[in-house]
Amino acid sequence: MSSLLEVDHLTVRLLGEGQLRTALDDVSLVVGAGEAVGLVGESGSGKSMTARAIARLLPPKATAEGSVTLDGEDVLSLDGKALRRLREQVAIVFQDPRAHINPVRRIGDFMTEALRTNHGVSAREADARAIRLLAEVGVPDGSRRLRQYPHELSGGLLQRVMIAAALLVEPKLLLADEPTTALDVTTQAEVMAILDELRRERGLALLFITHDLDLAGAVCDRTVVMYAGQVMEMQRSASLHSHARHPYTTALVRARPEVASTAPRLTAIRGRPLSAFEAPQGCVFASRCDLAIDECTVARPELHQIGEATVRCIRAHECGDRGRD
Repeated sequence: MSSLLEVDHLTVRLLGEGQLRTALDDVSLVVGAGEAVGLVGESGSGKSMTARAIARLLPPKATAEGSVTLDGEDVLSLDGKALRRLREQVAIVFQDPRAHINPVRRIGDFMTEALRTNHGVSAREADARAIRLLAEVGVPDGSRRLRQYPHELSGGLLQRVMIAAALLVEPKLLLADEPTTALDVTTQAEVMAILDELRRERGLALLFITHDLDLAGAVCDRTVVMYAGQVMEMQRSASLHSHARHPYTTALVRARPEVASTAPRLTAIRGRPLSAFEAPQGCVFASRCDLAIDECTVARPELHQIGEATVRCIRAHECGDRGRD
């Protein structure tokens, strides 16, 4: 499988309280053409910031070092027309559609603006394409929906509208930033099924951000685990749950509730999640890790290969088969 997206040693710093603070620290990952990759981790781990860096949507005065390459093009060096072309190749589905769709504009205006403005498509043809795509994502009576305002649609319908709008310009890569978090469980399943089906039909690459390990495992070919702005582990989703190699991944797996079994109490990860800017010297997870030794606090471990997994841990060889007992 050829690589579509390559993120190599990406470090992002944001301006806060008068100084630049690290948000991402040496992040590297690859998404192949047509591949689905999950990005998981606790809040503040850097998942959404990674997606925003890929799409060049960082806040003002933010700095980015390293490289981000999309289909052979250096993303971090783009500007003007080249940057606008990039944002047609990379589409984003945000977590809360009501926060990202203009509430005073009709659904049709939101969906077709890029087609009409950037591609010179007539209003009639743009509406026709939007109606066809709305039908594909399970929104009936598309012509009526285009005339409606966001407040007239339910959360599930509005998220489908956002997915349709993202796919309307036929991007190569879809960044889905927790697209089902605000929805009920039944609607979540429907939206994810639609997203996965459309991805496979169109050969679309997907970077799927989520807190849900099970959902990432069901949808994604590979899963990347992040903590404190760093990549902790990468491996095939099918083997991540039973063969986690990093203590943090193992802890996340053990903390999952399971429908098929009962337990008096879930196994929580002690301590609190750290942001990249407050991470100490050495391994950023050492203060919460049951396997930490003195050496873990001295130097920051590098990513290395163990079998099919890529892991940032000096004791990773002791974490094999340490998933849920």
